[in-house]
Amino acid sequence: MTPVKVFIGYDPRESVAFSVLAQSILRRASIPVSITPLALNNLKDIYTRQRGPTESTEFAMTRFLVPYLSDYRGFSIFMDCDMLCQADIAELMAEIGKDPFNAVWVCKHNYIPRESRKFLGQMQTAYPRKNWSSLMVFANAGCKALSPEYVNNASGLELHRFAWTTDDRIGSLPLEWNWLVGEYERNPDAKILHYTLGGPWFEETENCDHADEWRDECRTLWTAPSSASK
Repeated sequence: MTPVKVFIGYDPRESVAFSVLAQSILRRASIPVSITPLALNNLKDIYTRQRGPTESTEFAMTRFLVPYLSDYRGFSIFMDCDMLCQADIAELMAEIGKDPFNAVWVCKHNYIPRESRKFLGQMQTAYPRKNWSSLMVFANAGCKALSPEYVNNASGLELHRFAWTTDDRIGSLPLEWNWLVGEYERNPDAKILHYTLGGPWFEETENCDHADEWRDECRTLWTAPSSASK
């Protein structure tokens, strides 16, 4: 079986968030999974655009290189690092099987951010289709428009508003797969929690909704398995 390719945005300021998200995926996955960090220092020969003033993370635009990095073959998942996976990633792949003829699948949020600032004082930019690109499942062959040249030169709004495909090829996932903590009400049934306003790894947001779930997952990184589980 070919592993499911998962690419996670990496920013040095949130390295612990990356590690906890990866752990949460691997612990629950019932199928093989390959996890790749999208780190700028690994993409120097591919990604050449300068970081813009509204890019709150180092992976704001590199996420759109995922189909290219996957050789435009198979399916790949992109996830922001400020997430926590509470479900088997096989369930997510089953979701796209219900509507298979798309180029990309996203949670189609329709909201206006409550806050004007994000974590670390970053400006909160409001635009149509905001946070759609924070979790994407790509059918890579249908995303050949996302070449390195295009990603390096297109505007941020073109990329994040999916100007590189057509609306009829953007599939819809249930919002539980990208539940916006702090923007939506608490949801114990969320499949993926997204700490879009800042997570428990920042002092300023350490007591946000669903902070305990993230801290419990973080502890598993440092807890040795019991003899009963071996």
